[in-house]
Amino acid sequence: MSPDKLARMANQIATFFKAQPGGDHAARVAKHLEDFWEPRMRRQLLALVQAGHADLDPLVVEAAGRMRAPA
Repeated sequence: MSPDKLARMANQIATFFKAQPGGDHAARVAKHLEDFWEPRMRRQLLALVQAGHADLDPLVVEAAGRMRAPA
């Protein structure tokens, strides 16, 4: 998957959770990514975060830091 498409998808998830009541949105984004994204996609996202991809929402970056390492 292209890096831009992956970033766009992750940002859409972050936007959804930002609009939800309650706290710790980063933990909720991380859980969603762990539950619904396959390991290959999670590895790609972590690589984007590590590379400092400019288009990632700060909430995605925070969530990535809370994700378990994909198998």
